[in-house]
Amino acid sequence: MIRFILNVLWFILGGFLAGLGWLLAGVILCVTIIGIPWAPSAFRIAGFSFWPFGRVVVDRDQGAMPVLLNILWFVLAGWWLALGHIALAIPLAISIIGIPFAWQHVKLALLALVPVGKDVVEV
Repeated sequence: MIRFILNVLWFILGGFLAGLGWLLAGVILCVTIIGIPWAPSAFRIAGFSFWPFGRVVVDRDQGAMPVLLNILWFVLAGWWLALGHIALAIPLAISIIGIPFAWQHVKLALLALVPVGKDVVEV
């Protein structure tokens, strides 16, 4: 029940906009044919952004391609997307009430750094 309440609060207070942003990024990646390999990761992050409580990010089997895609992603987009989530997490972490939401932003920042080869699963 507490996960549901936290997810609803998260969704209302910014998760909806974050999820829409990642959905838009996924669509843009699909339109630019070069970005298609990263689009599934963007859609996965969008789902996680909408409803993060009670879910964790795990590694899937790695190979050479996900490592290469993650290096390109990190250089071109990952580091500044992660910085954005950290910038949102810091003020949330100052208050006790905001700590669970800050932790979700940290998880999103880690996922935004290297999203390829990751999966989001229920706890």
